[in-house]
Amino acid sequence: MSASARLSGDISVSALLAGVVALIVSVASSIGLLVTAAHDFGLSPAQTSSWLTSSYLAIGLGTLAFSWRFRAPVLLAWTTPGLAVIAAVAASGQASFPEVIGACVLSALAMIALGVSGAFEAVTSRIPAALASALLAGVLLPFVLGTFKALPSAPVPIGGMVLVFVAGRLLFARWAVPAVLLAGALLSVLSGEVGSLSGGGLGTLVAQTPSFHPGRVLGLALPLTVLTLASQQLPGVAVLRACGYGRVPVSPLITWTGVASLLSAPFGAHTTNLAAITAAIAAGPEAHPDPARRWPACLSAGALYLLLALGAGWVLGAVGAIPVPVVAALAGLSLVGTALASLSSALADEPWREAAFLTLVVTASGVSVLGIGSAVWGLVLGGLFGWARRRLG
Repeated sequence: MSASARLSGDISVSALLAGVVALIVSVASSIGLLVTAAHDFGLSPAQTSSWLTSSYLAIGLGTLAFSWRFRAPVLLAWTTPGLAVIAAVAASGQASFPEVIGACVLSALAMIALGVSGAFEAVTSRIPAALASALLAGVLLPFVLGTFKALPSAPVPIGGMVLVFVAGRLLFARWAVPAVLLAGALLSVLSGEVGSLSGGGLGTLVAQTPSFHPGRVLGLALPLTVLTLASQQLPGVAVLRACGYGRVPVSPLITWTGVASLLSAPFGAHTTNLAAITAAIAAGPEAHPDPARRWPACLSAGALYLLLALGAGWVLGAVGAIPVPVVAALAGLSLVGTALASLSSALADEPWREAAFLTLVVTASGVSVLGIGSAVWGLVLGGLFGWARRRLG
C-alpha cells in the first residue's frame, strides 16, 4: 500500500481535531512563562520572536517526521519544567540569556548521548506495564481535577464545557471533546472572558552566540536535563506504551529530540522533548477508537506548529487573550478517557496493584524532593515496593 493510500485510510476528522486540541492546550499552557522570561532577560522583540519561532519549528518538524516514520502519534513539545527553571533564572538574574543557550546546548548533547548509547531505553524497558500506566494516571489526574478547580474562575464557559462533555459522552462519545472545544470558545466570547488581541508580525530567526561560563552553565544544564528526562521524556514514553505503542523504539526518539534541541538552541529555543500531557490527547481513545488510526492527530498538530512558527509575532500578541481557566478545563476534559484507561490498566494486574497505586498517588501528589520530581519518586517507590513484595511473597 502506498503512503498516500495509507494516510487516506487512517485519517479521520476526530484524530485531526484531537491534534488541534493538543496544540491549543500545549501552546496556551506555558507561553506566558516564555514571554515573562524574555522580558526579564531584556530580549528584543526580534529575539523573543526567534525563541518562539525556533521552538515551534523544532517541535513541528520533529512531530511530523516521527509520526510519519513510525505511523504512531509521537507528539513533541518543549520542556515546561525546564522553562520554569529558565524563567526563575531570568527573574533572579543568576545567568544571562547567552548562558541559558549554552546550558541548552550541553543538555542537548547529554540527551543525544543517552539516546545513542541506549541507556535511556535500557532503563525504561524494565519498567512493568502496570507501573507505566500508574505513572501516566498520576500525571494526568491533577489535570482532570484542574477542570473543577478552575470552575469558580470562569463558571459560565467551564460549567457549559462540563455539561457538554457529559452529554457528549452519553450521546456522541467520539465527538465529545471537539464539542467541548467549540462550547468553550463560544461561551468564552459570550461571557466576555476573551481578552483583546495585540501585536503581530511574522516569526523571525536571530542567531545568538551561546556562552559557556562553567559554573552558571553547568548549574543550569544539570537541572534542565534531569527535569526534561523525569518530567517529559519518561512520562512521554509511558504515554506511548500505555496507549499501545510499545513498538515505537525509544532510543531514536531520545536521540533526535536531542538533535532538534541542539540545532534550535542557537536561535534561542530551549529543550525540545517528547510531549507528555498533550501526547495523551493525541494518542488516547478520544482521537480514534482504533489505535492504528490515531497518528494523523500529530500530522495536524505538527502542521499547525509550523504555521504558528510562521506567525510567531501574532502568537505572542495573542497570549493575553486566552482565558487560562478555560484552557485548563479543556486540558482536563480532553484527558478523562486516557486517564480512565491508564487507571484501569494500572490496577488490573493483581501482583502489581499496590505498587501501582503507590506510584499513582506519589506521582499525582506533585511532591519534589532533592529537586527530583514526583514522577521519578513515584516510579522508585512503587518499583521498590513491588520488588520487595515479589521477593517476600
